[in-house]
Amino acid sequence: MSFQAYLDTIEDKTGLTPREFIALAHERGFDDPSVKATPIIEWLKQDYDLGRGHAMALVHVIKKGAKIDAKHVGTSGSHRDESGTLWLDGKHDRPA
Repeated sequence: MSFQAYLDTIEDKTGLTPREFIALAHERGFDDPSVKATPIIEWLKQDYDLGRGHAMALVHVIKKGAKIDAKHVGTSGSHRDESGTLWLDGKHDRPA
């Protein structure tokens, strides 16, 4: 599953866009560089019932933003994405 597909599935399950999760994480201080992935994963599991894979996709955008490594773009791997930039503002608003 691509990073973008993970984010779209999270939006379907929770009704929240990745950008809204970034704002919620910021309110909790999870975007601080000293915060590790574990407390973020625990928050996402407890409050939104997200599994580790989906939570790790959100950890990426919370900690690193919308850019993903070029090795995941246009490849045939399981995390292949069409673009090196993830869309964070909701799948229904994504440009065609």
